[in-house]
Order: sequence, then structure tokens, then C-alpha cells
Amino acid sequence: MAFMSGSPVLTDKKFDEQTREARGGGGGPATPQGYGGGPGGGGPSASYSTMTVGGTITATAVLMILLVGSAAYGWSLVTPAQPVVNTVTGVIEYPTPSFPAWMWGVLIVAMVLGLVTSFVPKAARITAPLYCLGYGLFLGAISSIYNLYFNGIVTQAVFATLGIFTAMLVLYATRIIKVTNKFVMIVVAATFGIFLMYLFAMVASLFGAKVNFLNDGSPLAIGISVVIIIVAALNLAIDFAFIEKASAAGAPKYMEWYGAFGVTVTLIWIYLEVLRLLAMLNRN
Repeated sequence: MAFMSGSPVLTDKKFDEQTREARGGGGGPATPQGYGGGPGGGGPSASYSTMTVGGTITATAVLMILLVGSAAYGWSLVTPAQPVVNTVTGVIEYPTPSFPAWMWGVLIVAMVLGLVTSFVPKAARITAPLYCLGYGLFLGAISSIYNLYFNGIVTQAVFATLGIFTAMLVLYATRIIKVTNKFVMIVVAATFGIFLMYLFAMVASLFGAKVNFLNDGSPLAIGISVVIIIVAALNLAIDFAFIEKASAAGAPKYMEWYGAFGVTVTLIWIYLEVLRLLAMLNRN
């Protein structure tokens, strides 16, 4: 959950800090004046290579290839559980499929790398690919388990995620969705609220409480999941705005990987939430 959203990662403040550092710490603010304004700070400097939209697209493609390739390997590591007959009831039971325990360690390392990327954008060229390799393993394993219970659900989730991405890109490119400061504040507040809800559910489960309203397939759970997907999709618009404006304002070249990392994290969040929603719908 720490990296479920692009907007906490791709911010005006972060771009401003990195551009100031790359230019030697001098000059005024390098960022555009809010998401509604144009490029500021005098434009790119000739003293260092600058971020471009095309370069960010390339970096995003590389991260997605690494993520999907790693996920395919993680998928193959899942061991389907053999059905067993309950000796008491005589009912055939299907134990939960399993994957190697070391994958939990890989997940923890990937999350740490994600944190490092968030706070040290200059390291994104190294940490973002490693994050995708590590997180992809776990993502593939989870997807495989979902698919064992609901055959074909992963394909549906992938196409739904691609559809959401395409729709948000079109809505942003045509300016049907305008990423203003007010828009950002609302979406970030909603994202933070979702994070707190997940955190509460996780802490409650550690103490033995059952938080069924998130996964029980009830109308409330389905409604919450739909809202989360909408908020996650709106985060994509913030990601797009950051990449466009940071590129126009002359962010350092390594910020391409940082921007790509933000988009990738948001897409992972959308995919997992769509997968969870489809699972609930298939249970009903």
C-alpha cells in the first residue's frame, strides 16, 4: 500500500527540489506555478540533460516489460493445491495454493526499494527497475492464485487496466480532465483516506478482528472497490500532468525514471483493485 498511488510520488515539490539540485541550488522556483500554470523557472539549462515526455514513455515501457516478465516467473512458482477429502465430513476441500516463502522477503525488499525511489529520485534509474523485478514476482504469484480460483480473471483485469489507462490518457490529452491545484488536493485527500482505511484494516486483522466489509462481496464492498478504482484512475491524470509540466520546465534527465516509476505504481494499484473487484463479482 505504500506505493499504491502516483500522486504522493510525483509532486511539484519533488520536481522543484531535484531541478534546484541539478542546477546547483541557485535560482528561483523551477516548477510551474501549480498544475494549472505553464512552465516556469526560465526553462531548461544547457548544463545538464533534461527530462522529456518521450524519454519517460521509454522508461515506462522498460519498467512494464520488467514487471510483466518478472510476474510471469512469479506465476510459474505457484504450486496448485491438490484437493483432499475431509475425513470427518467427506467433503472435497481445496487448500490454498502456495508459493516459495522467500518471495515474502523479495516483496519486503521491493517495498524498501520503492521507498528509496520515492525519497531519492536520482536513484530511480537503478531502484525503479529493481522494484519492478521484485514486486513483479509477488504480483505474478498473486495473479496466479486468483486465476486458479476464477479462471480467466487475470486476463479480464489486465484488459480493464489497459482500458482505464487509455481512457485517462485520452481524457487528459483532450483536457476533458483538467489537473488543477484543487483537483490535486481532492484526489490526494481521497488517496490518503483510502490508505488510512487499508492501514486500519491491516492493523485490525493483526489483532484478530475480521474486516469483512472490504472483501465480502457485499454491495458495500463492491461500491468501495469501485470508488477506489476511480480514485486510482484519477491519480493517473496527476501523473500525466507532472510528466508533461516537469518535461516542459527542464527537469533533470533521471526524472524520466522517476516519472515512469510513478505511473507504474499507479497502474499496479489499479490492476490489483480491479482484480479484487472482479473476484468479488465472480463470487456472487
